[in-house]
Amino acid sequence: MSTLHPLDLPDAALADYLTRHIEGFRAPLCSKKFKGGQSNPTYLLEAASGPYVLRRKPPGKLLSSAHAVDREYRVLQALHGGTVPVAAPLHLCTDEHVIGSMFYVMQFIDGKIYWDPSLPEHSIEGRRTMYDAILQTLASIHAIDVAAVGLADFGKPGNYFARQISRWSEQYRASETRIIPAMDALIAQLPARCPADDGSLCLVHGDFRIDNLMFAADSPAVLAVVDWELSTLGHPLADLGYFCMALRLPRNPSLPGLAGLDRASLGIPDETEILARYAELTGRQIPADWPFVIAFSFFRLAAIAQGVAKRAQQGNASSTQAEQAGRMVELLSTLGLQELQK
Repeated sequence: MSTLHPLDLPDAALADYLTRHIEGFRAPLCSKKFKGGQSNPTYLLEAASGPYVLRRKPPGKLLSSAHAVDREYRVLQALHGGTVPVAAPLHLCTDEHVIGSMFYVMQFIDGKIYWDPSLPEHSIEGRRTMYDAILQTLASIHAIDVAAVGLADFGKPGNYFARQISRWSEQYRASETRIIPAMDALIAQLPARCPADDGSLCLVHGDFRIDNLMFAADSPAVLAVVDWELSTLGHPLADLGYFCMALRLPRNPSLPGLAGLDRASLGIPDETEILARYAELTGRQIPADWPFVIAFSFFRLAAIAQGVAKRAQQGNASSTQAEQAGRMVELLSTLGLQELQK
């Protein structure tokens, strides 16, 4: 009798469950875990009734409030059919006995994900058009009327940056595996640079980068925004700063960035152009202390990466790249500290 790996799905039992809970679902089912992604494991389900996508909490001991697939599902329910493209949510299962952890199933979108933000397979004009489509998508997310879509209570109002610094400092300490001086410095210095709350509040994606967008194969159209695990109500500039981190990240295989490339010759906008276009699309002002926003973004991603490293150490991370992502903590915190010192 074969033993399932902790991240493998019990296909027969899952097919039986989904037949009873998703209209039109027909067995048999064959599951295959998608490569990449260090947080909530994601699978292609090939069933007799067609393809579906399943996202689950990782098995094993997890930090409290992490991997909230039920929150992801709620966002998909709220946004589907509106101005922000998302996959149709089909079923949320909170019974951990079915596959070993909470999961949800959504529509399969036949689109393309680009892992490299330099978009090497595209033309200069194609890159310009795609980057503008990305910024239009971000503006659409931030324009959502959260009360109208039932997300008014999806996060706490006010002091977003201060609360996030506190939260991710705690998460980092809970998953800390070694001393990283740059991270300690950020934890100590960020609170003092935190701007006064300006009242801005909207739905934020929380992990807005090019590989969390699905594009049409033959056009720059964004078919779906994916991976809403870190979404909440917060400050819109947090998403914009997070997206702009790629301009400073080196050409690292585990987290590819754009640093060192001649972006102008590639047709990729520089940061001034990105900020101006976002301001044009949204009417929002870019703060004078933009380096704080970037430093905060690096700090937050470093804390997330440290959580991945801890799970890799415990053997329940969802990707073979997990340990490598954990080693990124020092680089990310160093880049963040450099921004804070500007």
